[in-house]
Amino acid sequence: MKRYRNREIWDFEHELIGGGQKLILGLDGGTTDTVCICMPITPFTPSHNPLEAPPVYARAVAGCSNHNSVGEIAARETLEQVMAEALLKSGSTRSAVRAVCLAVSGVNHPTDQQRILDWLRDIFSSDVEFFVENDAVAALASGTMGKLHGCVLIAGTGTIAYGYTEDGREARASGAGPVLGDWGSGYGIAAKGLTAVIRAYDGRGPQTMLTCRMLHELQLSSPDELIGWTYADSSWARIATLVPVVVSCAEAGDQVANDILFHAVHELASSVKAVVHRLGLCGKDGKDTFPLVMVGGILEANRRWDIGKEVISCLAKDFPGTHPIRPKVEPAVGAALLAWNYLIEQAQLDQSEADYN
Repeated sequence: MKRYRNREIWDFEHELIGGGQKLILGLDGGTTDTVCICMPITPFTPSHNPLEAPPVYARAVAGCSNHNSVGEIAARETLEQVMAEALLKSGSTRSAVRAVCLAVSGVNHPTDQQRILDWLRDIFSSDVEFFVENDAVAALASGTMGKLHGCVLIAGTGTIAYGYTEDGREARASGAGPVLGDWGSGYGIAAKGLTAVIRAYDGRGPQTMLTCRMLHELQLSSPDELIGWTYADSSWARIATLVPVVVSCAEAGDQVANDILFHAVHELASSVKAVVHRLGLCGKDGKDTFPLVMVGGILEANRRWDIGKEVISCLAKDFPGTHPIRPKVEPAVGAALLAWNYLIEQAQLDQSEADYN
């Protein structure tokens, strides 16, 4: 990765006084948007309740930072921009940063991590601790308050299932992007909806309410106009915005739309099952309890056709110990908590060594 430095982004630091409260930056970078939060380190006290997240000083939002979706240069620009904006809102500079945990979709291999680590070291001082993970790790931490144990299912524009054991083993399923079959994702649901309209139009599939609803939503007059609309900009997030159309048709009783959603449920549940089996999270008899953190707009329980509820019901047949968790904090806070817990453990280790000596 070529060295990149957008110096103008950091011009605000010339007007601020460095030092002051030490901070952690937690970043959650998905296919749709990227969130960065600033969290203070002051709550590191023995009396602090580990189930309560520290306060958030500032929050900033930018666009997609998945390099597989927008390219490496655009992804780096987005990440640097959102970190600078969060620090500006908190009235702080990079000199106040003690640790950065960057959890981004598209980080799938150690080489991905190393490229981003090299870039971060070019932005921050040498005494800053860096953690680079897939965005699923931050999502899991958001439900377990920084403890890496259990499974997380993310279903938004994209989807992934990720799991950790207490002894550090990890596994994942799905998350390879729409071309390689993330069919339980928002993109997958909407793409199948669009495909159903085309199939009904040319006679390969049954007639469906999706036809009139899709055309109305997109202000088109004929199904063949969908081809031009789709390929004018086939970005994952743009296609995924049509999920509510599929859901509304399913709720109205359309069989094609219902089949699409049940297929999504099966795909999402299969991803979780694959991770749970590989890690043995359910125990030898399949009945052990494990946390399942559920994150993403597709899993939100705000519709009559509740995809998340259906996924849980499907999983409960094989894993009665599944304990679903709807996080009380967002994944960016989960990312910060990962770094926060590391710093706590490091401080306790240092104190133990000092006491021993």
